[in-house]
Amino acid sequence: MGLSSALNTLNSAFVSNAAQSAVISNNISNASTTGYARELANVITNYSGGSSVVSVTNEADAALQDQVNTSTSQAAYQKALSDGLTTLANTVSDSSSATSTSGAESNGNSPSAMLTNLQSALETYDASPSSASAGQGVVTAAQDLASSLNTGAAAVYSVQAQADSDIASSVSTVNSLLSQFTSVNAAIVSGTASGANICNAEDTRSTILTQLSQQIGISTVSNSDGSTSIYTDSGATLFQGGEASTLSFTPTTTYVAGTSGNQVMVDGVAITGSSSPMAIQSGALAGYENLRDVVAPQYGAQLDQIADGLISGFSESDQTGGSAATLPGVFTFSGATSVPSTSNATGLASEIEVSAAVDPSQGGNVDLLRDGGINGSAYVYNTSGGASYTSRIQDMTDALTSTQTFSAAAGLSTSEGLTDYANSSVSWLQSQHQAASNQLDYQNSLVSQATTAASNATGVNLDTEMTNMLSIENSYTTTAKLLTTVNDMFTSLLDAV
Repeated sequence: MGLSSALNTLNSAFVSNAAQSAVISNNISNASTTGYARELANVITNYSGGSSVVSVTNEADAALQDQVNTSTSQAAYQKALSDGLTTLANTVSDSSSATSTSGAESNGNSPSAMLTNLQSALETYDASPSSASAGQGVVTAAQDLASSLNTGAAAVYSVQAQADSDIASSVSTVNSLLSQFTSVNAAIVSGTASGANICNAEDTRSTILTQLSQQIGISTVSNSDGSTSIYTDSGATLFQGGEASTLSFTPTTTYVAGTSGNQVMVDGVAITGSSSPMAIQSGALAGYENLRDVVAPQYGAQLDQIADGLISGFSESDQTGGSAATLPGVFTFSGATSVPSTSNATGLASEIEVSAAVDPSQGGNVDLLRDGGINGSAYVYNTSGGASYTSRIQDMTDALTSTQTFSAAAGLSTSEGLTDYANSSVSWLQSQHQAASNQLDYQNSLVSQATTAASNATGVNLDTEMTNMLSIENSYTTTAKLLTTVNDMFTSLLDAV
């Protein structure tokens, strides 16, 4: 090797050392940066025997990153569900640690607990049918029960409205992230083609994908040009060929009984809702949809069935032997002209109230509880007017435990006593709340484990980087010594000439 060739080799070594040192320094400075993947300087031996850094790439693990995104989507789904169930559970003073299956035992606000109080008040009144204060106790207990059902129904509608609003926000976030992804993906494709350093762009792309997975379950496909295609976990296209799809959604601002929210659409195809051919399964968006359209309405249906059972069980029938229709009694609802059927109970929990006819504070007569006649003389049970009459009181007490028929749509038993049904409803809500809370903890644990595994595989290890830096410094020292030797040889040659 001639002296000129030796100088060229040493020059390439200095350049290579400087490039590798810059990469290592960048790794060290970003050791705590979230989403940063360790960069690698790819070194080759050139034709003259020297070395060159031909590219800088990320140390990536696609399988681990996919696991991070998947677990993130599942955790976001459970959080959306858990948050909504917490709101519903608060209406019965529930907590995720509650273990009791009876609302009457676990709290004092549930319809179950209020039914127990009403039963106790009726038993007291049965023992003293002439006592106005005992009768007032029944009215108060009935009003508390109606209020509990009203509050529960209002919470259901509030949860649905909030979930609908959250869906709108999630859709907006997804569209924004897809727009950002479009720009970053284009930069990566361009950089890949030109040989530019695209490590920062790839880190940004990975971060966007993780953020996207919080909103909607995704799967990705890497392409030969460096681009990435994105699909929902149900197969709908979100990004392909450099073009992002647009999610669309029309919010519903007010929810009342029977309100149905709109579906989220991607290029004209619904990706939420039971009728969707490509319904997403994970991510916050799927959680909000399930909460809005399935979980909250089911609990609302249970409350409506309880309200219907009360109106039917406490109704008054014609006592004259005539054909007058059976009408709501102690428990009624606005505009009531008949007793509703089990299959037509939608919205009753929000409308149920205690008849003004038995409430002295509204000009009513509490004795109508004992005697009947809330709907007029044809409905009087105590025709003799006896102050010790208890048959009507006993009928109302029995109505709380006698077997009734309930709609299967509410997801509970279709045949049991009203008190047992209310207990089952509280138990259902508690178990749903507990299950969502447990799943959220579990999924968060998986996110933590997957993130740690990905960080260990692709993140920066300071010990490793410092070792590599020492190696580069040693190489630099050796190269410098060789340069001194070559320089001495040039000096000797020039002196000889």
